[in-house]
Amino acid sequence: MVQRIGILTSGGDSPGLNAAIRGVGKACQARHDMKVIGIRDGFRGFMENRTMSLEGSALSGILTLGGTILGTSREKPHKMLVDGRLQDMTASIVANYHALKLDCVVCLGGGGTQKNALRLQQAGLNVLTLPKTIDNDVARTDVTFGFDTALGIATDAIDRLHSTAHSHHRIIVVEIMGHRAGWLALGAGIAGGADVILIPEIPYDVARVARAIKARKQKGKPFSIVAVAEGAFPHPETAGARAAGGGKKAKAEKAPTYHQADLVFAERTLRLAQQLEALTGLEARMTILGHLQRGGTPSAADRLLATRLGTAAAQLIEQRRYGVMVAARGDSAVPVSLEEVAGRVKTVPPDHPWVESARGVGTSFGD
Repeated sequence: MVQRIGILTSGGDSPGLNAAIRGVGKACQARHDMKVIGIRDGFRGFMENRTMSLEGSALSGILTLGGTILGTSREKPHKMLVDGRLQDMTASIVANYHALKLDCVVCLGGGGTQKNALRLQQAGLNVLTLPKTIDNDVARTDVTFGFDTALGIATDAIDRLHSTAHSHHRIIVVEIMGHRAGWLALGAGIAGGADVILIPEIPYDVARVARAIKARKQKGKPFSIVAVAEGAFPHPETAGARAAGGGKKAKAEKAPTYHQADLVFAERTLRLAQQLEALTGLEARMTILGHLQRGGTPSAADRLLATRLGTAAAQLIEQRRYGVMVAARGDSAVPVSLEEVAGRVKTVPPDHPWVESARGVGTSFGD
């Protein structure tokens, strides 16, 4: 019998999603003679049974498009807002899976999607996932698609900010996405030549950041670029008043959770810029890249990765290998059990080669 495959995208949009949809869909149809159905707007659309055909010309011309033709949402199967209150809609999703006569559903997404896919597997569905996020923080895969494109965008922004920082003798604090992991800020900071890089994995001391900037000023470099991941936070022992020059030790500041509002990160970044201005005597400005990092045409590397993982997913479906995420390992694509992925975050090890390289060229991490 012909296998019927559903595909959905969940979580934040990311460059390469359409390339992955195309990779899965074309390989399933052309090489394995399967029927492919698109599920709109993530798990919300699955619950509401909203679908679209991904046959014929539906997959043509989408390789280079940003975003996702299926639409996306951050809804969770077990916590979905219905009739004004959060409800567990897993049973409705299971019912729609069977009503659509699906043999498998492919979920494209980041860490949250991996957890939600595992919940559906535990509810009896055949599930397979692909790792997507610009944060590059999904466990058990070398890299996620979307990361390379965002890395290029963030690096280009730092390149452009150098002109203003140099011309006006300013500190430019540029906030880069990364709630729980600093891969994007670290990579862009190194590639863009940032003078300071602040990431969640290495809590910083504002006073030490200021000393690094003043040391540059004394060497005839009266400007600095500070690349800060939105989830970066001060070390509890140096946070607040003491770091800004006060006499008392401030109350420890906790790292924000993934679901806290962007305003929390913006306020912290603004406070950092204000503290650095006060401590160094240099004018400081803040730039938040925000959703610019998610948009636009995916890079060649992300298109290649998404296609590679998508076609590998089709092969696993043909073999009826379910309950796995298709992970990138070198030039290969390997299945990893969802139990090994869900609930885990791939963070930057403090001794990672990227960190060591940055320290080697004199970059400060504020520690």
